Amino acid sequence: MSNKTIKIIGPLVFLLLSWLIYRQVIHQPGWKSSLQQMGEAIRGPQQWHLWLVLLLMPLNWGIEARKWQLALRPVGGIGFRDAFRAVFTGTTMASFTPNRMGEYLGRILYIKEGQRIKAISLTMACSIAQLMVTLFIGLVGILYVRATTMPDPVGFRHWQLAMTILFWTVLVLLISLTFIYCRLSLVASWILKIPILRRYSSFIKVLENFDATILLRILFLSFGRYIVFIVQYSLVFPVFGVALGFWQVWGGMSVVFLVMAVVPTLTFLTELGLRWEASIQVLELYSSNVIGIFATSFAIWIVNLIIPALIGSLLIVSIKLFKSR
Repeated sequence: MSNKTIKIIGPLVFLLLSWLIYRQVIHQPGWKSSLQQMGEAIRGPQQWHLWLVLLLMPLNWGIEARKWQLALRPVGGIGFRDAFRAVFTGTTMASFTPNRMGEYLGRILYIKEGQRIKAISLTMACSIAQLMVTLFIGLVGILYVRATTMPDPVGFRHWQLAMTILFWTVLVLLISLTFIYCRLSLVASWILKIPILRRYSSFIKVLENFDATILLRILFLSFGRYIVFIVQYSLVFPVFGVALGFWQVWGGMSVVFLVMAVVPTLTFLTELGLRWEASIQVLELYSSNVIGIFATSFAIWIVNLIIPALIGSLLIVSIKLFKSR
């Protein structure tokens, strides 16, 4: 591959991603009002909230990079700088694939050849840790929302039934994932006993080398990243006039994160609609400022996903896989 071709790959992905983002945004209801509020907020007295949220974005992805760096120790590890670049590139790849599956591909491009298949299973272990935190806090959030809100009496029974089904479904999923995560080596050995799966032994066997201390550190970092998300929302809600108490933000957003984690999406670009809808359905129980909730979700979406994806698209040119030999 020529150097000239290499140099245009990143910008082309950047332009394509920018166009897809634009198309996704203009199809969302209330997007003009949200943009208008964001423009006013940037010039308003609380603009420092938004700048602080933007500064928290590298911390958010830095924690994720550190998690991945720890997870890759069984296959030789990776430097933090490369891990940081990899999570950005993974975010770019995720924008074009269902349920963010392309994120794995984007990350393993930074891994040495011969170790990339093994790295996929280790990356999945990282994802399980973050999902476990989301499910656990989401369960607590469901209990909080049920205890502190009273929906429209007409739909109360349906609402209670939906919350009950969601609670028990997530509880079963959480228990299953917790067992798998805490017994990765045991689960890997069980899987390897299945004849049809032995062909994937290199993909599975690497999980047997996971140290319990590393798994605990990854879980702790996942919780830290979750706190960053909550802090970001806590900072942005007041900017757009959404008056929520501390526990309302924690309880409401934990349910929103839970819904986003368990409901499949085509790509994270289409995730914007789900993010808005889930936020409205839950947070409207505490605040009638629908436009403000829209604007908050939009701002966080841009900061945490769109900016990193655009940065990742420009980092593609540095991946060794694409360099001429």
